[in-house]
Amino acid sequence: MIKFLDLQGITRQYADELKAAAAEVIDSGRYLLDGRVDRFESNLARYSGVAHAIGVGNGLDALRLILQAYIELGIMKEGDEVIVPANTYIASILAITHNRLKPVLVEPDITTYNLDLSLVEQHITERTRAIMVVHLYGRVCWSEELEALAETYDLKIIEDNAQAIGALWNGKKTGSLGHASGFSFYPGKNLGALGDAGAVTTSDTDLAGIIRALGNYGSKEKYVNEYPGYNSRLDEMQAAFLDIKLKYIDAENQRRREIAGYYCENIRLPGLALPASGEKGAISGDTSHVWHLFVVRTNERDRMLRYLDDNAVQTLIHYPVPPHKQAAYREWGHLFLPLTESIHREVFSLPISPVLSDAEVEQVVMAVNQYSRCIP
Repeated sequence: MIKFLDLQGITRQYADELKAAAAEVIDSGRYLLDGRVDRFESNLARYSGVAHAIGVGNGLDALRLILQAYIELGIMKEGDEVIVPANTYIASILAITHNRLKPVLVEPDITTYNLDLSLVEQHITERTRAIMVVHLYGRVCWSEELEALAETYDLKIIEDNAQAIGALWNGKKTGSLGHASGFSFYPGKNLGALGDAGAVTTSDTDLAGIIRALGNYGSKEKYVNEYPGYNSRLDEMQAAFLDIKLKYIDAENQRRREIAGYYCENIRLPGLALPASGEKGAISGDTSHVWHLFVVRTNERDRMLRYLDDNAVQTLIHYPVPPHKQAAYREWGHLFLPLTESIHREVFSLPISPVLSDAEVEQVVMAVNQYSRCIP
């Protein structure tokens, strides 16, 4: 079976460095808020091109703390609106509602699956305070028009950068495009920890200070609590692991581009919508996409997934149920978002990872291309 994501293989590449780092942390006796967290934060900020990086517990907390910090600054208040793509992973939505803000769900662009930026302005009201762009599946969601829109209406742009670390837009990395950005280092991400971890990046010094305090029980000074905060801190062990893996992220992202290029050049199955088109070389050189996922779309999804499983290709669905159809948000069940609903009904993801071999990539392509001949 070709694994959808071989986490053991990815980790094995750097096992000696990771084990040495773990031993150093264990022997140090210092497991929280020490030098390894400081070093990783500095390296992540430098890599992203921002003034500040703040390690937190996970990607959801990163987004949640950004929004709470804006509330503490008086820029947002309960009931204010945040525009967000309707087809995002639910964490983007949870961060908004946890802060008693109102998500305004906007349909995506069917060619990119990212927020359709041409629809944003018509959803802006007097209560709108921010646009949350999600660089979904690893593709940058940005434009000069978006920047102009935010300036015109005095809106904050928050990046959900859980899936696109290292992607570039006009020479700038995701994580530095908006006013603040949330990262997830869940193990399956392009830059994955060996457990849960996340970060916020921003060049806003006031915002960064409040976020750092909020993640530490609302405290800048021990036992002095300025804000109603959380316990959401990056620990020394995960920081040490992430700092090692950060050195290799660009090379790993490039390998993902090469695989995506091969898929797009060689998959030839009628009725299967690929995420990009063009020659392999063009995709391999496109730095605006880091291919966290390779997502395809078909109205025969269930049958095709059974076929691929029978042919030793593991797949996953990202994501089967849109946020507005989840029981957690049953009050939104009446919303009519046909494009979002069709995407969640039809998409699935093929294997893509930096340790996928050329032979495995070819096997995936062969299995997909033979689908129509193997199904009665």
